[in-house]
Order: sequence, then structure tokens, then C-alpha cells
Amino acid sequence: MGPGPLRVVVDTNVLVSALLKEGSVPERALHALLERAVVLLDARLAGEYFRVLARPKFAAIGSSRRDALLERLRAQGEPLGEVPAYAGALDDPDDRAFVEVALAGKADAIVTGNGRHFPQDLGFEVLPPAAVLARLERGG
Repeated sequence: MGPGPLRVVVDTNVLVSALLKEGSVPERALHALLERAVVLLDARLAGEYFRVLARPKFAAIGSSRRDALLERLRAQGEPLGEVPAYAGALDDPDDRAFVEVALAGKADAIVTGNGRHFPQDLGFEVLPPAAVLARLERGG
């Protein structure tokens, strides 16, 4: 990892877990990322975050908590414009936008609960929320 704050892409599953379980590791990791890291996103990721969190099965989250988090991501995240396509193979095609944003934004890591879905050889780490939280808590 280079100098400066950690640069990350956050998978949607981390946002869902953070909002479903207050005080959980994913929630603590997400708040630490928003305070101490650069969260990269583009219009596709912002749209996915909204679409997934607006699903009826997540109605228990509450629109005010959801909207506050989405607004914080929009306000504090580093938006990327045109993002080049990644032509490599992926286990889950829905993860392509996350990889593309990570590559274009020179991310240090993708933070996800599904690490096995992402290639390990693209120049960024694939970290679960607990690992990124531990790193941020120790000042790394």
C-alpha cells in the first residue's frame, strides 16, 4: 500500500450487513473507512447500493438510516468518472463494476464479505470487514 489514506471499494454486502446489525464488525468497519480512508465509487456502484438497500427484504433497516448512509457515501466518497472495462474472468459478473472501480481508482483493497468472488492478483487486496477494521484501528 502506498502513502496516504487507505483507498477502498466497498462491496454492497458490507453495507447491508452494517445496516442490518448495529454495532457489528461490518458497521464499525464501514464507519472507520468513512472516517479514515478514501471510499471509491462510481455511478454504477452508487446505483447498486441504492437498489439493493431499497429491496423490500431490507425494509427493517429503515429509509432514514439507509438514506443517511448513502448520502454520507456520496458526500465523502471519491467519485470516479469514466472507468475502463475489465475483461478478465470473474466468478460473479455482478462484481465486475467493483473490480473496475478498484483498478481505475488505484484501490488498496476491496472490502467484502465474499472474498472468494474476487481475483487475488489484480494489484489490490481483498479484505473482509474484520481485517480492514483491525488495520484501521492500529493506524494502518
